[in-house]
Amino acid sequence: MCTSPLFALFFTGAGLALAASASIGAAVALIAWWLLWVLRSEELQQGAEWRYDVSRINELRRVDVFYRVFQPAVAGLARFNRAAFREALPEVQRQIQAAGLPRFWLPEEYLAKQEILALLVTPLYVYFAFSWLAWSGLAVAAGAWLLTVLFLRYRLARRAEERLRIIKRRMPFLLDLLTLLMEAGSTFLGALTQAVEEFRDHPVGQEFARVLGDMNLGKTRAEAFSAMRDRLADDELGSVIGAVLQGETLGTPLARIFRTQADIFRLKRTQRAEAVAGEAGVNMLLPGVLVMAATVLVIVGPFLLNYLSFGLSM
Repeated sequence: MCTSPLFALFFTGAGLALAASASIGAAVALIAWWLLWVLRSEELQQGAEWRYDVSRINELRRVDVFYRVFQPAVAGLARFNRAAFREALPEVQRQIQAAGLPRFWLPEEYLAKQEILALLVTPLYVYFAFSWLAWSGLAVAAGAWLLTVLFLRYRLARRAEERLRIIKRRMPFLLDLLTLLMEAGSTFLGALTQAVEEFRDHPVGQEFARVLGDMNLGKTRAEAFSAMRDRLADDELGSVIGAVLQGETLGTPLARIFRTQADIFRLKRTQRAEAVAGEAGVNMLLPGVLVMAATVLVIVGPFLLNYLSFGLSM
């Protein structure tokens, strides 16, 4: 009987703290073991018949540590995304390609990656929401998880737009280099190889490097440029590639096409700059009105306060 209070105290105080510490230690040890096992695991082996998906998964495991760690979860969510977001997958694939991400990602897998990233921060949402709103905070945490997924989708779209803008800004210089090299007597493949080497650290050089790689693998020039047009899916860049394909069909010298398209790109860039400058006045209208209102309040405010104080004292 005398040990009963001590027994109860052990299990309500120090015992629970010890159990919690042991659980956290076991969880940390399990996570560490899982990470070590995943990072040391070997690549998938090809069967008797070569399969592209096995090579794709191995390459993706090599270039993306997140996929290697969470591969089972990514694969499970990818099956769900393939059925639930079938119509959105082509646009996600276009954004992945335009953003310069590894081409081994499937759109449903990249959506799964974003969902898992949102889940990793969800415990923080649950903790703060439950602390403030009790059980009703779980709905808030679920909404915060959804907003996180949408934010990651928006970030992917913005990244794709920014990279396309950078490519279009540098495209005239690469076309000028191709023109000079081909007019100096170089072949198209030689000029493209030298241009890719010159712009190897820039997105425009990386895209043309993929074109060069496709042609070295056996694709025709039209097929390689068509793949680039489908990959970027941009109207201005598509017009350049369309002109190249048309010149390939009609036999027009490529140097002349590249020079013309470089001039068109510069003209469009000038027109965009003029449009942005024209919109600047409209965009500054609201801040200007707010500044004027604040200035009027600063000037008139003291007189108005003095008048009100004098009127109340009378």
